[in-house]
Amino acid sequence: MRLLLVVLIGLIAETAAGDNLTAVQWLDKMNLAMKTLNYEGTVIFMKNGQIETMKYRHSVDNGVSQERLSSLNSPMREVTRKSNEVTCVFKETSEKVINHHPLDSSFIINMPSSAAMLQKSYNLELAGQESVAMLPAQIVAAQPKDQLRYPRKIWINTQTFLPLKIEVYGLEGHALEQVMFTDLNTQAGAEPLNGNNVDDKFHTKHIHSAQAEPLDSATFVLKNWPQGFEPVFFIRNSIQQSQKAVDHLLVSDGFSTVSVYLEAKEVDGINGLHSLGTVNSFSKVIDNTQITVLGEVPAETVELIADGIAFRQ
Repeated sequence: MRLLLVVLIGLIAETAAGDNLTAVQWLDKMNLAMKTLNYEGTVIFMKNGQIETMKYRHSVDNGVSQERLSSLNSPMREVTRKSNEVTCVFKETSEKVINHHPLDSSFIINMPSSAAMLQKSYNLELAGQESVAMLPAQIVAAQPKDQLRYPRKIWINTQTFLPLKIEVYGLEGHALEQVMFTDLNTQAGAEPLNGNNVDDKFHTKHIHSAQAEPLDSATFVLKNWPQGFEPVFFIRNSIQQSQKAVDHLLVSDGFSTVSVYLEAKEVDGINGLHSLGTVNSFSKVIDNTQITVLGEVPAETVELIADGIAFRQ
């Protein structure tokens, strides 16, 4: 009886502490839980009118965060992230691609090191509680302060602080994208993820990105810099699958990322806006340079950034 009373008091205290958290504190606790807990489950990704169900596993090995996504339906593939190294195995074509990338971000949701920086661009508010995958969740709503990024909501488990569901909305209010756990197990073991379990018969291709350089070394400047976006990294002459020399600048407001690519123009340059779901890109040609701005942001944002690109004297 005494033990039961102690447990009940503990649960009440935990609930009360959660009730007193601000939206920023909920997001910071979620970010910490994502990096430090071992957990696995089934995730549904809804994007661009497509639905895909995948098995997800997160593990921490010697302080290094590792993730794995495994498809449950064709095309069969498995994607593993160990820190900033992402490995993708295409089982039906016996291909394995390893991408070494300066950015270390989760497959589930992008988050800054501190949620407070999001307040530059978003109004963060608590938006009630619901159940997701039969687990109680606190909803945190992020409403942009301008029209240059998408609104979103995040459902955070009130017990583990792990994200259970994320929805991204268009500026008109309709859902554009959703990530949702249908089951989540936090009793997963801490066994290390040593990469994808594939045979030697798989053809392996390594994509090495150059070391990040100071933004001042770029041959161009961004004159239209949307408030809240900050540079994440700049790479000069990173060799992509096209085997072309490409300069790549990545900027982020904490949730949303935008890439700026510069490369030599083809015979026929590409110009104009292209959209696919949450992703918009805007291309233009300056002299003999092809410029492409691409990101999960509204069309106005990529066009604004592209129009403000100028070469240094």
